[in-house]
Amino acid sequence: MIVEERIYTAHPGKLNTFLSVYEELGLPLQLKYLENMVGYFTSEIGTLNLAVHLWRYEDLEDRRARRGRMAADPAFAHYMSQAMPLLQAMENRILLPTSFSALK
Repeated sequence: MIVEERIYTAHPGKLNTFLSVYEELGLPLQLKYLENMVGYFTSEIGTLNLAVHLWRYEDLEDRRARRGRMAADPAFAHYMSQAMPLLQAMENRILLPTSFSALK
């Protein structure tokens, strides 16, 4: 099992707009294709204007296949056209659980 951490930095003043676009257009697609959301968060202290989300996959091939199917959906291109102008940076990490992690 792996967890993908994605961190999006919105332009100042645009985080709430991004979250609205995501909830309406992006979330339904990701739940349909990715299925295994671990959590979706915003920052309150420290670096601001962040949306952090975590997704669970069986392995990198599972991730590649699921994200590929999502990217092929025309609705995903529409979502991206609405969301990308609101963001100034994106980060991505693949996390491996330790032997004592609650998520295994």
